[in-house]
Amino acid sequence: MPGEKASAAGEALLRRLQRLVARATTAKGGDRKRLLALLDDVETTRCGLLRECAEIEGEMKQATVRATAIGAYLRGSQVQRGKRHN
Repeated sequence: MPGEKASAAGEALLRRLQRLVARATTAKGGDRKRLLALLDDVETTRCGLLRECAEIEGEMKQATVRATAIGAYLRGSQVQRGKRHN
């Protein structure tokens, strides 16, 4: 299921971000190469998290559309049978 894959990928990215934050707290200011690599890793992880957020947002929109369609179908079927709807 795509939602489960996205969730697992998102969790992995969050764990990676936590590890990067831990590395950032122990990094020394004088080690320019290590700090630049750390910044690059943080930015890469951030972009991955933003992609996951966009994917989840799309899935939520699709679920909303499906729920609306199901509700409309239900109301239509109740009207055809002569039942009242709220």
